[in-house]
Parts: sequence; structure tokens; C-alpha cells
Amino acid sequence: MTAMTPGSNIPLTATRVAVDVAAPVRLDVSGLLLGANGKVRSDDDFIFYNQPAGPGVTYRSGGGTAPDAILVDTGALPAGVERIVVTASPDAAGQTFQGIEPTATIRNADDGSPLATFTPPSLTTETALVVVEIYLRNGAWKARAVGQGYANGLAGIATDFGVSVDEEPSVPPAAAQAAPPAPPAPPAPPVAPVDPRVAPPAPAAPPAAPAPGTGKINLDKGRVSLQKNQTVSLVKGGRPLLSQVKMGLGWEPAYRGKDIDLDASVIAYGPQRNHLDSCYFGKLTILNGSVKHSGDNLTGEGAGDDEVITVDLGRLPAEVSGLVFTVNSFSGQKFTEVAKAYCRLLDAATGEELVRFDLTTAEPQTGVMMAKLIRQFSGEWEMTAMGEFVKSRTVRGMVKPAAQAL
Repeated sequence: MTAMTPGSNIPLTATRVAVDVAAPVRLDVSGLLLGANGKVRSDDDFIFYNQPAGPGVTYRSGGGTAPDAILVDTGALPAGVERIVVTASPDAAGQTFQGIEPTATIRNADDGSPLATFTPPSLTTETALVVVEIYLRNGAWKARAVGQGYANGLAGIATDFGVSVDEEPSVPPAAAQAAPPAPPAPPAPPVAPVDPRVAPPAPAAPPAAPAPGTGKINLDKGRVSLQKNQTVSLVKGGRPLLSQVKMGLGWEPAYRGKDIDLDASVIAYGPQRNHLDSCYFGKLTILNGSVKHSGDNLTGEGAGDDEVITVDLGRLPAEVSGLVFTVNSFSGQKFTEVAKAYCRLLDAATGEELVRFDLTTAEPQTGVMMAKLIRQFSGEWEMTAMGEFVKSRTVRGMVKPAAQAL
């Protein structure tokens, strides 16, 4: 039996497999059938306890004494279905996975023999996970360990993969099952059964600036101004942004007449948080030219961006799953001597500012992680404002803390 790590994969030696997910607490386990575009074909492709069967995929309850499982018969999957993702979330509303990391076991569904196990590492605020996926590659089915976390529950996962999520107040499962089905209104599209626990929390803030953890925002309403730990999905008009973007970083000295020499960098990571490369003033181009640095600014003098890093999202190698943008004080000056530090994401083609994050507080440190871009398993990218300070004068010292922050 193989013990898997994030991003690793194994060939499936059985046509019918079961993925059970166990944890110290009761979990809700579900499966989604995805096409080549990374989306469900309809809400019927969301398999969970209230909708336990779909073509080639079945939900199996453990009854509270055994783990819930998703069974996949790769030989019975419809044409066009290329991935089945297995998700999990704690049964208790709002509970995170911190300290109760789940373990997925992939088994031969016919004889129960284990093929592989996977326990996602370093979980904190995640309330839902894409645990593993079964996927088709070059005509053969494989299993991959994923461990992608979401802070907004199964609603975040469901909407990422194209499932319509009920926004009505949640109701107990028994009440939902006892209620007679209402006939759909003629003009409305059919709605699949919806897990009450998938419903997202009621929005308490405008879409352009939700409180952390209440859901994702996108670029549909124009420029987004982020606060620390807030996330924006780089999606506009329902389509992921896959063009060139520029990350501009700027700063000014806090005291008039004093030069500040800061260095902006970007660190690229693979799916196991493994360091792939770093782009900075000493290495202006990485990853086959998909990431480029504008060069070193020695003073921070003048208005506008002091250093710019251009990223071609569409040309990034497939193994790049995360980018962390950092600023360091090579000369040793602390960020308490810096004013108006910010980062902003621009459309490289039009110069339009898409996202902005102003660093409103400072600490007496020599490095700061400003923002991160994370590639989602649905294919889109998300930007999260960080503002995390580190004791490091060079990008080399940022590699480990940035990996831990992914």
C-alpha cells in the first residue's frame, strides 16, 4: 500500500475503487463528476448523502460507525467525465480541520484491499477539502492526492466546480427529506437536491469586500481592494483570467530625505509546497520566461510602482501551483521606516488595475510576504493578501516561511 503525499499519483489497478475518508469527528463526504473543463455537467453530478447515486459514482454511508465513502466504477463513467473529486467537511457547522486531519484510503471496491492512503498536512482554518481525485490520463485511470483546503465550506468547493448552491436558510436533513417536493416553476431551471450544510453563510458585507471566510469575490464588479487575508478569484464574466498580469510593488520612506532600498521578488512552488525557483533582482527571468522582473530600484524614489513582476498565467508550467510575492530590505532597514507599502495586480495588456492591497500596519522586520497567487484545481487562480512579516533580508530566507503560508 502506498502512502501518498500532496500532488503524488498512482495508477489504479482496479476498475472499481472506493475512497473512504476518516477523521476523529463525523465527516460529510461527497464526490463530483467533472468534464475536461473542470466543471460538473449539471447538479446531478454532485453525489452526496441526499443524492447518493450518479452514473458510475455512488455515496456510501458509514452509519456513524465507519467512514463514509465514494465508490467509483471507472468502467461505468459516462463519456466526457474525466475526473471525480472526493471532498470532505466536518459535520459540525463551522468546524475547521485543525487538529482533526482526515485520512483518505483508496481501496479495491470488490475485495476491500487498500491501494493507497493520504493524510493532508498542515491544516488550519480549512472547513472543507478536496481530498483526492480519480482522473483519466492517456486512456488510463489514476488517483492523485490533493489536499486543497477551503475556508468557506463545501459551498466553496461546490461553486468552484459549477454546482448551483441553495442560498436559502439551512434546514435539518429530516425536515428536508420529509418536505414534499415542490414542482419547479416553468421558467426556472431544474434544481438538484441540495445538502443543507452546503449553503453558504448569509453575506454580511458587499460583494467587493466580504469579511474573511465568508466567500470568494471575483473581478466582475471592477477593481477589488483587499484587506489582509482576503481572497479574490481571478475570474471575470465567468471565465478565469489566463493572460499576462503585472504585480506592482511600491513603497516610500517614512522619513523625508531618507532612501529605502527594498527588493521585490516572487517565489514559485509546486503542488507539494516544493520550491521551484525565485525571481528577483539577481535573476530577472524564470520558468521559461513566464515570470519576469523589471529590475532593482535602489531608493523607492518617485510615485508609482517601484518594482514590477510580470506573470504570464497561461504560460506557467503545469507544476506551478503557487506564487508568493515578497519584499525584503537588503540594507537592513525595518518596515517601520517604510510608508505606503502596497502591491497591486494589473492587466498587462490594458494597464487596468485589478486588485490592490495597501499594507496599513508595519513591524520592525526586514521582510514581508505581500500576497500569494494559488492555482485552484478548477483551473482558476486566486490572489490572497498576506501582509505577514518575516526576519529576512533576502528572498532566500523567505522560501521556507512562504511555503508554510501556502
